[in-house]
Amino acid sequence: MNAKIKKILMWGVPLLVIGGGIVWWMMPKQIAPDVRYATAAIERGSITQTVAANGTLNPVVLVNVGTQVSGTVSKLLVDFNDQVKEGDVLLEIDPVLLRSQLQESEASRASAQASLDLAQANEKRMRDLYAKEFVSRQELDSAVQSLKAAEAQLVSANARAEHDRANLDYAVIRSPVSGVVVSRSVDIGQTVAASFQTPTLFTIAQDLAHMQINTSYAEADVGSIRVGQPATFRVDAFPNRVFKGEVHQVRLNPTTTQNVVTYDVVISVDNPELILLPGMTAYVSITVAQKDDVLVAPNAALRFRPLDAAPPTGAGGGAGQRPARGKGGEVAPMGTVYVLENGQPKALRVPVGITDNRVTEVLDGDLKQGMNIIVEDRAPPKAAAGGAAPPGGRSPMRLF
Repeated sequence: MNAKIKKILMWGVPLLVIGGGIVWWMMPKQIAPDVRYATAAIERGSITQTVAANGTLNPVVLVNVGTQVSGTVSKLLVDFNDQVKEGDVLLEIDPVLLRSQLQESEASRASAQASLDLAQANEKRMRDLYAKEFVSRQELDSAVQSLKAAEAQLVSANARAEHDRANLDYAVIRSPVSGVVVSRSVDIGQTVAASFQTPTLFTIAQDLAHMQINTSYAEADVGSIRVGQPATFRVDAFPNRVFKGEVHQVRLNPTTTQNVVTYDVVISVDNPELILLPGMTAYVSITVAQKDDVLVAPNAALRFRPLDAAPPTGAGGGAGQRPARGKGGEVAPMGTVYVLENGQPKALRVPVGITDNRVTEVLDGDLKQGMNIIVEDRAPPKAAAGGAAPPGGRSPMRLF
């Protein structure tokens, strides 16, 4: 019996100690409030609210140069990136067929002129004979009709000749604007056909020193965008530079893609160094609001929600409290922050203003400069709310 008792004591006592340690470790532990909750102070500062979107850099004026006549390219006088002036020759189409067609129409015009001369002589002769009663009235009317027909044929022949002469002139393609050639779609010897539609031969950007960004903003953001607001943007080609622009136009034509409504916003950009090129992707931020020397609270504090919090009190939540109103009379949105009171989180409802996604403006209410508000619960899962809190002791993030 003594051996069995010794054996039981030898194995039982350590097991009891280990089991007790496990139970103690699993039991909720009380953590001091100033250790459990991380806080941040309410401060005064400047805040800038922006809305962001991606866009594409484009020239303000981009001209597609085509041709109205068909033929083979005989001369090509410009290439990519060439600077051209208005009226400069860009390309020539072989004029042999067009010139022969003009010659044919001019010959037809000469024939119509000869017919007109004969008709005029006949008409004059018939009038003289009719005056002497040598011909009938019908013969005179026939001579007058022949004269009018000859005049109409000459007008038609002149129009045809002018048409063919214009086609011959169109065989020389000239630049309609001054700018830089950004695209060329033809080579020497290539045949261009303008039977059904005008083919594009060149694309000319009028002035790359002044460009624009075409962006698309969601309907939730476009309400705060106004013409003249400043904008900044970056491009992948120069990741360390911030370029400036200005809202030039908010187009009223909406685009709906998968039930998402967007509006085109045009940003005007100066490009004096000519380093911004057409087609670059721009990451644009438009400044829609900016305030200085205002109370700001961290967004983490506005997202924080303890499970054992008291009902919200403060501005907009109690009797005699009215929500703050903006300049246009609109009611400011309300947010909730928590302060420590007797070791427990206490909720305060406060009206909030603009945000830069890091801090948010506090308009008025119970919050004052220097007050500490809770931004994080550091308690382990089982220590927060008796083990009911989610991992990390924090509630799910919520927007205010």
